[in-house]
Amino acid sequence: MKIVTYNVNGLRPRVSQFGSLRKLLDSLDADVICFQETKLARQEMRADLVQAEGYESFSLALALLIKAEQDILSAFSSNEVALPVSAEEGFTGVLKISSGFGKSEYPSTIEGLEDFPTDELRKIDGEGRCIITDHEHFVLFNVYGPRAECDDTERIQFKLKFFNVLQKRWESLLGQGRRIIVVGDLNIAPSAIDRCDAGPDFEKNEFRTWFRSLLVRNGGPFSDVFREKHPERREAYTCWPTNSGAEEFNFGTRIDHILSAGPCLHKEENKGHSFVTCHVKECDILRQFKRWKPGNTPRHKEIKARNVKLEGSDHVPVYTSLMEIPNVQQHNTPSLSTRYCPQVYGCQRTLVSMFARRQPEEISLSGESSSIPDVSVVVQVCSQLIKRPQHACNPSSSDLIHEGVFCTSDDCSEGSYKDSPSDSPCSEIGHTKSFSPVVYKKKARQSQWSQLSVKSFFQKTVGDSGDSNSVSDKELTQADISIPCCESNETLTDGGEQDAAKEWQSKQSTSMQEDDTSQPSEKDKNNVALVEWQRIQQLMQTSIPLCKGHKEPCVSRVVKKSGPNLGHRFYVCARAEGPALNPEANCGFFKWATAKSKNKR
Repeated sequence: MKIVTYNVNGLRPRVSQFGSLRKLLDSLDADVICFQETKLARQEMRADLVQAEGYESFSLALALLIKAEQDILSAFSSNEVALPVSAEEGFTGVLKISSGFGKSEYPSTIEGLEDFPTDELRKIDGEGRCIITDHEHFVLFNVYGPRAECDDTERIQFKLKFFNVLQKRWESLLGQGRRIIVVGDLNIAPSAIDRCDAGPDFEKNEFRTWFRSLLVRNGGPFSDVFREKHPERREAYTCWPTNSGAEEFNFGTRIDHILSAGPCLHKEENKGHSFVTCHVKECDILRQFKRWKPGNTPRHKEIKARNVKLEGSDHVPVYTSLMEIPNVQQHNTPSLSTRYCPQVYGCQRTLVSMFARRQPEEISLSGESSSIPDVSVVVQVCSQLIKRPQHACNPSSSDLIHEGVFCTSDDCSEGSYKDSPSDSPCSEIGHTKSFSPVVYKKKARQSQWSQLSVKSFFQKTVGDSGDSNSVSDKELTQADISIPCCESNETLTDGGEQDAAKEWQSKQSTSMQEDDTSQPSEKDKNNVALVEWQRIQQLMQTSIPLCKGHKEPCVSRVVKKSGPNLGHRFYVCARAEGPALNPEANCGFFKWATAKSKNKR
């Protein structure tokens, strides 16, 4: 059994990157896939984002997908351990009542949380940071830990409460003799070995101290599964800054974890046994999902490459393979599955349902109630309409259209035949009153063809009296087109028409030549544009500073963090972040865009 955790940094771009949700899931090749930071609200959940053939999904702000052989849309029950026997949104127990689809099978009161106010617990679970699934042999926590800047007091307090309550939930389950597996982006690098630029006081951080207190080596109940398998591996990072290209030098941090607590499944009691030693085959980082691949041309070697955004998440997946995990009793899919979510299955509509909804609104032009044609006829008509263009109603059109099922002519619009349906062209070819033609809101064209004729462009130039009653394109004669310059009271013979037309064409040609001489040539325009562009480039080069380490043009960035410098522009070295001793990496140059930027407020 393989479990994967992956912070996708937005599920939509990852699905787009791989082509479909199914291809993304198949690339991970796992039985249980836990996503974090999907950036999907409940009202945005669509079938193509949360459901894939062969997988059962439990999706909210996070997503948990279970691989299964059966079709996801069919009734599903299994004895596979990958399919949970129950599922829960959040970990405080307060969301089971307000869950949008399905109820939690967990008790309403969590042991150890009785003293916490309900509003506080609801706030902790209100950001959609945890999904719990019970697989009978173990309870799986898919967690996305909060992030808190060092100077954000409010967010730090929220993060402390979050992990405090989460730990009490773990202690409650462990007290019941349950085994626990925790996966996800916890936003904590526990030790200096897990961070590229760890300073001497790095491990004194309160969240890192708390994390290490959970581990077995420090007297806690959990094992850091990756470190148990790779205790001395360095530069084993799972996350890199999004905008600095730090993956080129592997300048990152390890904040995506798999933790395990509880005894092994063996019946005999032995102090040397644990879930990790007996049931974890391997645990590693899927580095092939990194945005920057080893062997690629260094980004700092080419100026254009520095501004190219790397495709993919700023995290990579972490996986663990379990062994000797027996099957469980036959059970059905938990009610928290997206198959029961109205936002997902409620949006799926068939062709028949689209026509059925229109039935009470359809009224024939004669005022009689309309009737819906047979469904098979509708489907047949739709297939015909897809294959051939929608011309006006005429004897050359489809026989199905002639039979009165549809009218696709613009001439049958509401504006043309609203008051006299019997005058409609469609009435001459056998339209029945049992089904009214489709009513279009757009204005009908005077011509029955989809494209305008040449005559229509001269329609408003006929006559010089400014009369609002224009002549239709069907009534225009050759004379109307040939002699727009003639007075309206002149009578011309055939020869006179030709002479007038030649004279008009000659005047037009002379006028165009005069215009050509008065306007600059295309070559002159290009020369002016080139000179102007060179001037702009020279101005940009003189205004953009050079970094001191490499003497290369810097890149400009804008302060996005709230504070006195919010919105101010500054310049930094354009190269990717990397170790301080690496001369090819970012030199650390920084300069405000203007001297007054820092003192504006």
